[in-house]
Amino acid sequence: MTTTSPSTAVPEVWFLTGSQSLYGPETLDQVAAQSREIAARLDARPDLPVRVCWKPVLLDADAISRQLLEANSEPGCVGVIAWMHTFSPAKMWIAGLDALAKPLLHLHTQAGMELPWSTIDMDFMNLNQAAHGDREFGFVQSRIGVARKTVAGHVDSPVVAARVADWARAALGRAELARLRLARFGDNMRDVAVTEGDKVEAQLRFGVSVNTYGVNDLVALVDQVPDAEVDRLVAEYADSYTVAPELLPGAERHAALRDGARIELGLRTFLTDGGFGAFTTNFEDLGGLRQLPGLAVQRLMADGYGFGGEGDWKTSVLLRAVKAMSVGLPGGTSFMEDYTYHLVPGEEKILGAHMLEVCPSITTARPSLEVHPLAIGGRDDPVRLRFTADPGPAVVAGLSDLGDRFRLTVNEVDVVEPDQELPRLPVACAVWRPRPSLATSAEAWLMAGAPHHTVLSQAIGREVLEDFAEMTRTELLTIDADTTPRAFQRELRWNAAYHRLAARL
Repeated sequence: MTTTSPSTAVPEVWFLTGSQSLYGPETLDQVAAQSREIAARLDARPDLPVRVCWKPVLLDADAISRQLLEANSEPGCVGVIAWMHTFSPAKMWIAGLDALAKPLLHLHTQAGMELPWSTIDMDFMNLNQAAHGDREFGFVQSRIGVARKTVAGHVDSPVVAARVADWARAALGRAELARLRLARFGDNMRDVAVTEGDKVEAQLRFGVSVNTYGVNDLVALVDQVPDAEVDRLVAEYADSYTVAPELLPGAERHAALRDGARIELGLRTFLTDGGFGAFTTNFEDLGGLRQLPGLAVQRLMADGYGFGGEGDWKTSVLLRAVKAMSVGLPGGTSFMEDYTYHLVPGEEKILGAHMLEVCPSITTARPSLEVHPLAIGGRDDPVRLRFTADPGPAVVAGLSDLGDRFRLTVNEVDVVEPDQELPRLPVACAVWRPRPSLATSAEAWLMAGAPHHTVLSQAIGREVLEDFAEMTRTELLTIDADTTPRAFQRELRWNAAYHRLAARL
């Protein structure tokens, strides 16, 4: 556990403890010692993706306001955890909470898991009254309308620790978007509606800066890549993937592999020099590129970059956020699209893929590096990685712009093995069973107006995305095992009424 905020990029959450001066120095020393211990236990959790930074016990309104304003201004602080160890009169928290701009988790806990029944006296009761103090704190948060997550239970509980970790991961995603720069190469695909969106509102809501660049700005960098660098990267491909024979040095299609490598090196330079963490491409706007970037996009996604095809910047933003949320976790996250259905009764499945750009993080198998024709784009045949996603539980999420708000739609799914081999499918893919069923999932997704480009993640679950939506005040719709079309339609109507009313307040 750290008690300082270094100027490094290591993310922290600050652990704040509320009390008041009337308890006297002896009791407050106990409060400080016990709150340090609670923070240390959280900090020691291996599944927590941040450091927990304990702060001195807060006793009055001025100290509270200073601490929360400091949290706002500290780049390394991605959120705050608050616990009322004793009783902290909540009027002291009004100004600070009203000014807080970082995510808040209200941890409703106490120092000991068990009550010492035979020795409990009033000193013990005065010291251990979070059951009392946190209710006061909960009231003022509701009165002000503070967006927060509330977790109740002892920190030694695996369930409590996991929920805190989910919140911390969502806070990482929010912090990433607050500084994210996204480069769009060209505009979005012509006449497509769902990939459009309000970039100004996105910057107000999430913090992300979305800007468009001419594709030939990228081409200039691609053309400058030295042959020696291409040689090095081609050798790296041979070490990492099973390279198709026709792409090997001296073979008839080796030039296509070198073109793909040159595009990757130029694209990496553009993104690195510009400080971009996400990008989009568009097969209708390729300028002087020899082929649609496929392999380059796949490898950049595997390194954590956000991506959206056909100019879809919203999916690129969401992908980068989920990559940030899932750091250190097993399982991958990829750009995805519901492509086609298997509609045999009782065996319904979705085959997800895209033209080229599926992230290899969703497989543990060794991908095959291949080249195949692409009937759109009007360029040379592009190289790409080919594989099938590992089976297991996952979420599919899509971000859409409804004009008056952003909507995040999440479907819980189970990725499965394909029923048969797919020898003629020239792209990477994933096959999944959506919950509760394909029919209900698809009907709900369509009713929600959710996008056709999505983010598939095997690394994070629904609760992380729920926390992220709360932090960013984004509408959330969840399709899970309990969803029915009728109930989902009612939720859509309730949500519409709520958001239109809230927008007038």
